[in-house]
Amino acid sequence: MSTIGGKKRESAQQQTDYAKKVGLFEANVIAINPTSEEYNDVLGIQLQDGSKATEYLGESADNNKTLRVDFWLEEIKSKDKFKVTFFLEDKIKENKDATKKQYINTVGTCSWSTDPNELPTWFTTREYRPAFVGEEEFYGFVRTWLGNLDYRDSSTTLQLEWKSVMKGNLKDLKAQLGGEFTTTVLALATIKTVVRNEETKEYQGVYNKAFLPAYNLKQFRLMDYNRTDVLSNLRQKKYKDLKPHERFVLNVTGEYGCKDFYILKDMKEYNANDNLVSSDTVISDEGSDY
Repeated sequence: MSTIGGKKRESAQQQTDYAKKVGLFEANVIAINPTSEEYNDVLGIQLQDGSKATEYLGESADNNKTLRVDFWLEEIKSKDKFKVTFFLEDKIKENKDATKKQYINTVGTCSWSTDPNELPTWFTTREYRPAFVGEEEFYGFVRTWLGNLDYRDSSTTLQLEWKSVMKGNLKDLKAQLGGEFTTTVLALATIKTVVRNEETKEYQGVYNKAFLPAYNLKQFRLMDYNRTDVLSNLRQKKYKDLKPHERFVLNVTGEYGCKDFYILKDMKEYNANDNLVSSDTVISDEGSDY
């Protein structure tokens, strides 16, 4: 049974050929796995005959069910639209040598352990279960988007029934569009460089492993996190002392962070001359649905 609800957190502080953008932007979620009609009516996009844009269900190489979840974002000022995608797989998430499993609780928070009896107490105060592949990133975004939920309150719940989700049923999540729990999100527009048929192409992307409440944008106007000395100082801090926007920076810039071209500043029109690797670095297009 899917449940999204609880106490609301009290306040704290027509298709267009848009130019590619790069950088941080504030946006509303306006569609989730849209139908052909929603593509036209909500996004202003007329799908061509034979388009696979609305084919969200699939199968992995080892025959597990998969689901692609597309969240469509609309930048609050320009109304430019961006798609951020998550891939869910009906497979328990384990580390490479299968010595640890990932677990997820009823508010979408994840933790790793070799034994569920050794999970941290802050995590086990709520019900939990083994997590499936892709859930950590997926719920990480949803938690940010539904930022008016008070996740500290014991009555708050954020969980979707997995079997139903893996049939493509996201009606409980779609019901939150424009609802009382939703907030704007801070996302990172990127440029993905790929080579197809010996031709280098660049595509608009959105980093899908880290998001912030939109009010954090001011932090990136006060500090230039593109500078190597600033990043070096940040990496000296203990994790527990990091502020949310600093953890975001380390996520993006770390070894397993963003592999596409980006800037940690307000979004602007992309200039290919700024991307020094676009002509000689090939990034795999695996998982891309452009």
